[in-house]
Amino acid sequence: MLTIVKRSDDMRGFVVLPRQWIVERLFAHLMRSRRLVRDVERRTSSAEAMVYWSMILLMTRRLARPRPQRP
Repeated sequence: MLTIVKRSDDMRGFVVLPRQWIVERLFAHLMRSRRLVRDVERRTSSAEAMVYWSMILLMTRRLARPRPQRP
């Protein structure tokens, strides 16, 4: 869902939406995959597959992390 936020005239600097950092973090994770940095895919299905592959790598790394021992 896209929400357009109007900025008031007396406000200075950037407006950060509450969940904007989630989207920016997702894009950062996707850009870690070197193939997704450039738009070289001919088909959208292959580009979609590369996004899935990148997210699968991210999730397997998170699952494989050693968990801290509980006291």
